[in-house]
Amino acid sequence: MKETVFKGWQQVVWPSVKSSKPLATGEGVIDQSAFDTMEVDKVFESINFASTTIGQAVLYRSLTQPSASLEELTEKQQAVEELRANPELREQIERIIASATTQEKSFYLLTFGDFLGSLGTAREEHEIEGYGYQQYKRGVRFMLDLVDQVQDVTVPKSIYLKTLIDTIKRFAETRAFSLMQGSAYITESGIQSKEERRHSFSPAIIFRPQLIKPLLITLGLAAVWGLAHFFPTDMFKVSVEAIPTAMIFLAPLLLVYYPVIGSFDRDSCIIPLRNIYKNVPEVAEMLDALGQLDELLSFIKFAEAFDNPVVLPQLVEGEHHRINLVAAKNPVLGKANADYVGNDFILEEDKLILITGPNSGGKTAFCKTITQVQLLAQIGCYVPAEHATLTVADRIFYQVSEVSHLNDGEGRFGTELKRTKDIFLACTPKSLVVLDELSEGTTFEEKMESSSNVLNGFYRKGNSTILITHNHQLVDQFACQRIGLPRQVEFADDAPTYKLIAGISRVSHADRVAKKIFFSKEDIEHYLADSK
Repeated sequence: MKETVFKGWQQVVWPSVKSSKPLATGEGVIDQSAFDTMEVDKVFESINFASTTIGQAVLYRSLTQPSASLEELTEKQQAVEELRANPELREQIERIIASATTQEKSFYLLTFGDFLGSLGTAREEHEIEGYGYQQYKRGVRFMLDLVDQVQDVTVPKSIYLKTLIDTIKRFAETRAFSLMQGSAYITESGIQSKEERRHSFSPAIIFRPQLIKPLLITLGLAAVWGLAHFFPTDMFKVSVEAIPTAMIFLAPLLLVYYPVIGSFDRDSCIIPLRNIYKNVPEVAEMLDALGQLDELLSFIKFAEAFDNPVVLPQLVEGEHHRINLVAAKNPVLGKANADYVGNDFILEEDKLILITGPNSGGKTAFCKTITQVQLLAQIGCYVPAEHATLTVADRIFYQVSEVSHLNDGEGRFGTELKRTKDIFLACTPKSLVVLDELSEGTTFEEKMESSSNVLNGFYRKGNSTILITHNHQLVDQFACQRIGLPRQVEFADDAPTYKLIAGISRVSHADRVAKKIFFSKEDIEHYLADSK
């Protein structure tokens, strides 16, 4: 089925967890290219301990559209800390989430389900058989129970958490809640709640989600009795022997009653009511608050399940991006891996780090660690490190050469340079930029000149820039100018230690890698000999 977005709750199709998308380049913290390169989907899988659909959708939305507000993130961190420090409050929230996990799909079925008709058989989770009475009752019960459960929650001290609880509580004051809780009235001017009927005297039909209508049946029997009483005739005199015959005539009436009443309730009551529920902002806000509660619990469960130290980062204000990490580990690769090698990383006044080293030394994994840690910090989550201090980045960019996305007939160099230009124009001193090689697809001399121009541009702009490169001559050039910090991945006994140390790597392990994948010079000679 098509995907939809929870935020705003203006959907027309079944909800989906991975429905949010990154904003366009320059409009959000990350764009689609950075999202893909940083492997955010894998980050989501690593930290996703949310149990409700809406909770997972909110968490995924946070990762695709992270916050750039220091105030918002600080309040979110305070909520996480309060939940972790207050077992009673946490247990109350966990009970609410556990109940919602078992019931929420009933509300989605009510609001987005496909009616199959009275004779259809539901085979998919989004299909509704019959006239929808059971689906209606279960759907509204989920919402009513949620409001009821939250009334007993201890009043939180943190602003973020209190706001979420109050949002759910306020739903009890809305028209949608009144329609769910009490009888709905079908009038010429539309559906009215019990409160609205107090100020209206127009004729109305009371809707109750059940096929058997005692009042309607009573009125029918009363009409028959009235005819028999005021217009005596032998047609109303039914003997005991005639009862079986009377039932034969009554059966067709029942066959007419069920589809007429059922269809009326479905088309005139249930469908209009569900359209109200899925379009009013109060329902969207309540469900989003539920999802955010589940997201907070997911952060805590991630911290408790991660096999390495985690910490809520200290977020600081600054004129340009800064980051200081102690023993930082990759949130994806470090999960369930107590032996994963952590790295310290400081980028404050220098603003530029140039990382060199042979293939398979851990350069890319390290840079993904930095960007993923920054991303987790900007959704209010714990980060895998012993200590973390950083500013909130307004943009996080990660550029790699994408040979499969060549465009405009410019070749690899032109395609890459266009992406670099887009990043350069969109970033500010508060941005974090990772560049995995520069100026590929051209001569060495042109690569040196172009790369130097680009790096100088970013350096002068004032953002944090990390360059991964095999071009040690380029790093030498900047080292001579005392611009940037040269770093290299460490090797010991021809094997990577996955540690980042000071210095410039001037060696290549291409032959080692070629031998590892059995495509060295000797291997090629062997293959040629075998082919003769």
